[in-house]
Amino acid sequence: MEVILDILYVYVVLYTLFFLALAIRNLNDKPFKRERRLSQYDEKENLAVVIYAHNNKGTLAQLINQLKLQDYPIDNFKVFVLLDNCCDGSEELFTREPFIKVINIQNVGTIGKDQAVSMLLERLTNDQSIDSYVFVDADRSIPSDFLSTVNSALTRNSAISGETLMLTENLGPVDKIKAAYQKYHMNFLRQARSLFGLAARADSGVFIIRKDIVDQVGEVDFKDINTELKYSLLLSKIGFPCTYNPNIQTYVDTLNYEFKQPRLSVRMNLFKNCFRQIRLKNLAFAEHTFSLLYPNFWLLLFVYAWVMKHSYNYYFFVDFKIVLFSFILLAVGFGISLINAKLSLLEMVRLGLYPIYSICHIVKHFPPIRAIRNRLAKREELPEGTEKLAVDVMVLAGKNQTHIPCRLEFISESGLAKIKFVYKNKKYITQSHLRMIDALQELKLKLNEYNFIIKICSCCEHFKSCPDGSRNMLKGTCSCDFPSPALNETKETLIWNSCTEFKPGKVENFMAEMSENSQE
Repeated sequence: MEVILDILYVYVVLYTLFFLALAIRNLNDKPFKRERRLSQYDEKENLAVVIYAHNNKGTLAQLINQLKLQDYPIDNFKVFVLLDNCCDGSEELFTREPFIKVINIQNVGTIGKDQAVSMLLERLTNDQSIDSYVFVDADRSIPSDFLSTVNSALTRNSAISGETLMLTENLGPVDKIKAAYQKYHMNFLRQARSLFGLAARADSGVFIIRKDIVDQVGEVDFKDINTELKYSLLLSKIGFPCTYNPNIQTYVDTLNYEFKQPRLSVRMNLFKNCFRQIRLKNLAFAEHTFSLLYPNFWLLLFVYAWVMKHSYNYYFFVDFKIVLFSFILLAVGFGISLINAKLSLLEMVRLGLYPIYSICHIVKHFPPIRAIRNRLAKREELPEGTEKLAVDVMVLAGKNQTHIPCRLEFISESGLAKIKFVYKNKKYITQSHLRMIDALQELKLKLNEYNFIIKICSCCEHFKSCPDGSRNMLKGTCSCDFPSPALNETKETLIWNSCTEFKPGKVENFMAEMSENSQE
């Protein structure tokens, strides 16, 4: 037990000294200010701006307009837009836009950012006119000097992640606490690490990397936040660590942003694998690996409390006063870190509440607690043998047919079918039916009461249900001329598919619809 306590104390003292050094270094961010001031005078590189979009028509239109207004020579950048199974009419934005190169992914489902980007990069491998890639999500907005600051940052670094700024007016109390922590994390921890020349985690929402590095690695890894961390470690290992640059700013609406952090189990597994590959010649990779072990507030508090109690009452390899002094250094470091973190007084109060949120989050997701919550919420529980298919859809709302992104979950359990409709934090679950088509009919009628139409084949006037002998009646045919009038054969589809030629059909009783089909 004494040895464990010794190791824990050495661990928190080393982190305390590192934290204090970061806090002091962050007081002077003149290098970033100087870089921003001189960004207009750097030699211009050829940039490929890659935008990933999945039903982001409104924000995508804004982002494209902002790219047109950049203070960067138009001959020095190209724009590629990846439309991943969009059913909100996003492709209509580019009918008269030769400036934009569109890759419209249709009829294969939603393939995700990682696969969509990989497809594009494979096409651009032999394009020697591109120096660097600039990845931006379609839900972001950018200032007019965005590409200029990107170009300036590339003079010092080869892989860069930028700052994400959010509006917090529409956030709830808990999300405001998380937003305050994220702002502190960016303006202090990530910025201070960058000032020291240390690596940062890649953020696929806004990420810049030189093309020759991508060609060397062979890919990017944008599946989720955990794979982004893994990709960042790979970049550090090959000698091109990703760094954070606060000058590269994007703005995102809070409705489109999710607060996420890499899982502890993922960090521990990465540390175990990377530790074996540490070499003294690559100190950046070594530091990046050990940074996976950073402690949270509660671990620091627990270790210091335990060590101080033990050193005060029993023999310890250092005196109690030294232990107390190291804890004071940690408190001083935290105070200094707030100076240049750009937090308002209210945000500092919210930051102080973050440890309470974190412990509640840990308790909430503790396996025994999670099991109890699942038992209490029986409707959310998926018993053994239950099958579920989740589909991202658009809903047309009101007379103006506004597009709203939602999700449908087709659930089959104990031989019965039901559908869950999810919009933000609101959801509606149908009754259990013998057939999935009946559950969908209930949902269609329910949404129709609020003048909502689900933009899927089953609600389209081109769709005709096809009695195929199956109980759930999931198949049908499409009478639309899309994608080509020359295709005379019947086009088969499923009730939850969608396409750009959607036209709202008449909502009627399913039995009446089947009666009409039989008469034909």
